[in-house]
Amino acid sequence: MRVAPDDSQDTSSDRANADPFTGVGIKVSFTGGDGDMREMNQLSGGQKSLVALALIFAIQKCDPAPFYLFDEIDQALDAQHRKAIADMIRELSASAQFITTTFRPELLEHAHKFYGVKFRNKVSHVECVTRDEARDFVEDSATHA
Repeated sequence: MRVAPDDSQDTSSDRANADPFTGVGIKVSFTGGDGDMREMNQLSGGQKSLVALALIFAIQKCDPAPFYLFDEIDQALDAQHRKAIADMIRELSASAQFITTTFRPELLEHAHKFYGVKFRNKVSHVECVTRDEARDFVEDSATHA
């Protein structure tokens, strides 16, 4: 990768020789090794979610933010991968706060606080709920889905 020189020393010839870079190219293998490398457009929704989360978690380990807000990050994952993500969040929560929304039970296992959002009289109300109430809500959601 080529790094452009400091703007104060930048000349028009340096700009002309700079390679144009846009975005990040990612190739991934879920089988290990270099054998079956795939580009992002070849992955399933769950695989794309895992790659995105792996990138976020890697950045978090290098340059942590104080909190992360995830909205249904486990939606496209199977139970095994939801558990792995929940375990990773538990590990990383020692140095950051994670706020997640979910309709699946795996992310509830290691959580410390639970909130329910109820819609009454055309207004949303947020209230603290117990782990059991959160589990019941998730189970009811799975039953009615």
